[in-house]
Amino acid sequence: MEFSLSRTEVTRFEYRSEAASTNDVLKELATADAAAWPDLSVVVTDNQTQGRGRLGRVWLAPTGKALAISVLVRPQLPPHALGWFPLLAGAAMTRAVTTVVAQSMQPVEGVNEAEDPRHDVTLKWPNDVLIDGYKVCGILCELLPDGKGIIIGAGLNLSLDEHDLPTLTSTSLLLVTRTAPDPDAVLAAYLHELVTLYRAFLQAEGDALQSLHADVTALCGTLGSVVRVELPGGTDLVGTATSIDAQGRLNVVNQDDGEERSVAAGDVTHLRY
Repeated sequence: MEFSLSRTEVTRFEYRSEAASTNDVLKELATADAAAWPDLSVVVTDNQTQGRGRLGRVWLAPTGKALAISVLVRPQLPPHALGWFPLLAGAAMTRAVTTVVAQSMQPVEGVNEAEDPRHDVTLKWPNDVLIDGYKVCGILCELLPDGKGIIIGAGLNLSLDEHDLPTLTSTSLLLVTRTAPDPDAVLAAYLHELVTLYRAFLQAEGDALQSLHADVTALCGTLGSVVRVELPGGTDLVGTATSIDAQGRLNVVNQDDGEERSVAAGDVTHLRY
């Protein structure tokens, strides 16, 4: 694949016909030769054989039906700002998917355009992108071993059909829009949004309240939802997600005692009653 649109959005772009893990590939390359892999370098494949998500989960998809995208950023920011990068990437992907879905929707025969349902694309704290509550993308951010960079990994379901889906709560752009997406157009849209948010964050010197906080809050479908958070250590917190604080943590009002807690890490499930 040429990815002519996507190449124009970043500093360095490399497509691989196959990769075990694009995060691992980019980590190795950037560590071995930092000068050759500057800020906003990208490695992409549509055939990732050993992908992984958060909490050690495996991420697999049929060849040619999903994109594994890894972006290297080398921000000169205070350490407390680094926790915002999963949310920054999630916001960028949410914006990109929203645009792609709006542009790609094909009408259903016999259904008036006004009656054709619109789709709700949201960010699930901290790093999943959902369409109508179904996961279309997951994000995994990892520090370089020397601490001088962050690799932002994203796995995006492009053209999986209902038989390819890894879980009952997954979806793909094909299933939503009823048309096969253009991988280059989708990737270029994501990279454009990512670079835009990233540069604004740098301009704000990592102060999310100046730039990123409002964007993430507006896109986050977790806020206002009743959630269960599986906390590190094995305990659960059930309550209503109310806001995201200045450090990117999720504020949850505990349904048992009414106290608000700030969650920095945890597996979040949106509960439906």
